[in-house]
Amino acid sequence: MSSNPSTVTSALDRDLVVRRSAAAGEPDWLREQRLAAWDAFVRLPLPPDAGDEWRRTDLKSLDLASLRPLDPPAQKPEAPAGLVALVGDPAAAAGLRLVVDGAAVQSRLTPELAKAGVVFTSLEDAVRSHPDLVRPHLGSVVRADENKYRALNAAFWGGGTFLYVPAGVEVDLQLVGGTWLTAEGVALLPRTLVVAGDRARVTLVEVFGSSGGTARTFADYAVELVPGAGAQIRYVNLEDWGPNLWEVGIVRALVGRDATVNTLMIGFGAGLVKTNVESRLLGEGATSEMLGVLFGDGAQHFDYHTLQEHAAPSTTSDLLYKGALKDKARSIFSGLIRADQGAQKTNAFQLNRNLILSEGARADSMPKLEILANDLRCTHGASTSRLNDEQIFYLMSRGLPREIAVRMMVDGFFGEIFDRIPVETVRGWLSGAIERKMAGYV
Repeated sequence: MSSNPSTVTSALDRDLVVRRSAAAGEPDWLREQRLAAWDAFVRLPLPPDAGDEWRRTDLKSLDLASLRPLDPPAQKPEAPAGLVALVGDPAAAAGLRLVVDGAAVQSRLTPELAKAGVVFTSLEDAVRSHPDLVRPHLGSVVRADENKYRALNAAFWGGGTFLYVPAGVEVDLQLVGGTWLTAEGVALLPRTLVVAGDRARVTLVEVFGSSGGTARTFADYAVELVPGAGAQIRYVNLEDWGPNLWEVGIVRALVGRDATVNTLMIGFGAGLVKTNVESRLLGEGATSEMLGVLFGDGAQHFDYHTLQEHAAPSTTSDLLYKGALKDKARSIFSGLIRADQGAQKTNAFQLNRNLILSEGARADSMPKLEILANDLRCTHGASTSRLNDEQIFYLMSRGLPREIAVRMMVDGFFGEIFDRIPVETVRGWLSGAIERKMAGYV
């Protein structure tokens, strides 16, 4: 991919930003925000000039100039079977939003939650109906000037979700957003904003999938999580894209005093995934749990960069990412624990484990510490291993076929994360997805 701005902007230009914003009837403040993001997009470099974190993921063959932002279809589409399967039992959700090719096909929220003041809608609708809730936070957690892809999302975002939970409201069942893509050769640019008032509690599960195809398709997303004091946000991101899609994304939480944010990233699809997941613990007593599960096969490429930043005293973070790889798949994990000056009484834990199932698969793991405080406890580690032939033989000696023995070992490898996922529908999907990935493996 060329870093020449004239190449990048041949299909994307400033006028397109203005036209799309005007057609959507957006307020002046949002149009100005988009135009500032466009200026940053033109100014900022593309990888590999964008920094060391892109050194192991090559996006040079992705031609942004050929990808126009997705426009919703004129007629409302039907929810495909693939999306229904991703979402699971709709009765298990307190709210459900299904989006196909950028068009909403279903949206509901229980009357009890609506009466309590919970807002669960598209971000576009929220800009018009709840600007006082959106404007203070949109673009303040994930800024457009951080890199070219975040600027692209900020300039052209469409779709995505806005979730607001008033102070003191606790939502017991998860809210689910499902996105499905049938179009090819387009750029899908969703943005999600979750705002929880003081002492509120909520779980949002976002699932993403596509019907595949041959043309290169691009997803560029941003997720902003804003919990109030003592609030709890659990965010699950589950992607099962087709192999023709490449994904770049950022999930970031700003965690204030006594607040808790749990994130779970699940990567099973796409040809290439480059994701940043960050928790910035800004208030005393803030807590973050960061979980990740991936399973790569074929020539899939997964690159996760994580940040646990402790900027206040008496904060806790706990990260566990696990990945299994077969065929020629590759994973990269780069995790940083940063304890800023004054972040005393920090407790931070980071662990990345990888299971190699084929000779051609590869996992690179780079856990890191950056410590500026002196009264804290931090641990970090990584491991990459292969299936143990002796353990397989032991299970087979007890009468199990090799295929079943291997599957039991893989299940055991992921079991530590499964035990920490409280959302039953997500655990059920993961179990089935692992079984599909293991099909034919002996």
